[in-house]
Amino acid sequence: MVILPAIDLKDGKAVRLSKGLMDSAKIYSDEPWQVAKHFEELGSEWLHLVDLNGAFAGEPKNLEQIRKIRENCNLKLELGGGIRDEETIRMYLDLGVERLILGSVAVKDPDFVRKMAAKYPIVVGIDAVDGMVAVEGWAEVSKMKATDLARAFADAGVEAIICTDVGRDGMLSGINIDFTRSIAEASGLPTIASGGLRDIEDIRKLIEAGIYGTIVGKAFYEGTLDLAEAFRLARGEA
Repeated sequence: MVILPAIDLKDGKAVRLSKGLMDSAKIYSDEPWQVAKHFEELGSEWLHLVDLNGAFAGEPKNLEQIRKIRENCNLKLELGGGIRDEETIRMYLDLGVERLILGSVAVKDPDFVRKMAAKYPIVVGIDAVDGMVAVEGWAEVSKMKATDLARAFADAGVEAIICTDVGRDGMLSGINIDFTRSIAEASGLPTIASGGLRDIEDIRKLIEAGIYGTIVGKAFYEGTLDLAEAFRLARGEA
């Protein structure tokens, strides 16, 4: 299983939110690139990056920090937040980002996602509140079921789906295995679980369920998960 430690960027700082609420942001570092370097030292191969300001603005807002992260570590970067057009996708790829996450635009313009996935390394982000898709930085809840959206991209050429249970995100309440499995079954694609991961038991449950990957955020920052141990378990070494 692939573990992707996360850095959420808000006003140039590494933060974590609770349930996606911007005013809940807790700052963990003024220098996010140092956090990225630490993840690399712990044995990570990937870094999950989110431009929170960008998610709400609909355009990149933390470019300086993203550049610093790219310049200071050798991790593969997966980035989302405010990516709405091909120009932004190309800009980030030129910057050295490995793959881009398309979220809100996947609901509003699925044809655009299909076109981009045919040309670039694209991941679809499906964020859900009570099983319904949330958009615009989770500020709005649509009338579309998350599983229906996942099914719509089954043959779109995207590399993976990241599914986030917004109600659990940042709450350390445990990963939603059933929701993740439903997205994986609907899409038939590699699925990355996000939202609520608490400890090593969640890692074990995800491995047992055959889930492709998971994102680790607050569990690392608050010390409820030993990330080095999690990497060993994911590699089958523990």
